[in-house]
Amino acid sequence: MKNSFGKRLDMLQTQYEELISRPNKMKENGNGIYDRYHNPILSAAHIPPFWKYDLNRESNPFLMERFGINAVFNAGAMKWEDKYILVARVEGSDRKSFFAIAESPNGIDQFRFWDYPITMPGTGEPETNLYDMRLVRHEDGWIYGLFCTERKDPQAPPGDHSSAIAQCGIARTRDLRHWERLPNLKTRSPQQRNVVLHPEFVAGKYAFYTRPQDSFIEAGSGGGIGFGLSDTITEAAVMEETVIDSRVYHTVYELKNGLGPAPIRTPKGWLHLAHGVRNTASGLRYVCYLFLTSLDDLTRVTAKPAGYFLAPEAEELVGDVSNVLFSNGWIADEDGTVFIYYASSDSRMHVATSSIDRLLDYVLHTREDGYTSAASVQRLNELIGLNRSLERQGMDALRGI
Repeated sequence: MKNSFGKRLDMLQTQYEELISRPNKMKENGNGIYDRYHNPILSAAHIPPFWKYDLNRESNPFLMERFGINAVFNAGAMKWEDKYILVARVEGSDRKSFFAIAESPNGIDQFRFWDYPITMPGTGEPETNLYDMRLVRHEDGWIYGLFCTERKDPQAPPGDHSSAIAQCGIARTRDLRHWERLPNLKTRSPQQRNVVLHPEFVAGKYAFYTRPQDSFIEAGSGGGIGFGLSDTITEAAVMEETVIDSRVYHTVYELKNGLGPAPIRTPKGWLHLAHGVRNTASGLRYVCYLFLTSLDDLTRVTAKPAGYFLAPEAEELVGDVSNVLFSNGWIADEDGTVFIYYASSDSRMHVATSSIDRLLDYVLHTREDGYTSAASVQRLNELIGLNRSLERQGMDALRGI
């Protein structure tokens, strides 16, 4: 008979393999824009046992967790060697985050972590935490990871252990295993979070989407999603930022907004996925929205539907930081399928699927925000009137027959 150590080890490994191999079924009756799936694709439970446990019976006779994992979320994404790759933010029970790569054969389920997390080189300046990597395959041939690097604010008053300084860290790789750390992005802003590298050169320069803000939490005078150019990536510096998507009163992005993953080039323009933040009586609410910019001028927004594109629902609403949906990774396949990877409530990762055609239809043919209740009612009345007219013509007219 097996001893208790052996039984417990078998149980842990069996539960892990059952979770990894569980099929992820699409939810029915979606909104026509995208399709959600029933199961999270990554969570603390998806961490392999050999990360969390010392599997040596002599040194760990009770088979206790020796390295606790709190959450897996906010993952960058890309296709690599025909696999769907996520560079996830893994947060330990000690609150420290690090990056780890998980891969799937189909982008929907069977995500399995590589044996070791990413060992990210430092810059010489002490940093406490790293998180939220945007993964970009650039025109210059490198794969870049842009992420938030955080350290305690040296100007914080005594006893203040929450004030921090956030900047944009930059690293590059050719194989996703060996990373070269570059100097942090320099800007005129006191703080930078949610910085994204454009995948192509612009006028021979590296283009960055920024999110200037005055403090670690509050945007302050920061106006929204910025855009700027740098002559080089090895000493990246954006000294002039143009706000291309502003914060607006009484919208889903009134408090803060920032770009998610790098935009996707489409025949109709650059497709952007961003997050917006508003305040509520129960705290901040994070949602995602879409907009389109011109192929010829990245600072010109050509279409932007009203409201949110994706928001937390059902079990997604609850977690470490509830009422939050955040995305910094998506993959556009060659057949036009788009895999949208999003985190819910700073706890777990999910996937939704759509297509370039569906997303463009949504962005180009969904009305923009009128910014008043009267404008919303007017647009709703127009839609109802159109549909009632079709109904009077009969069901064939509704079906387009």
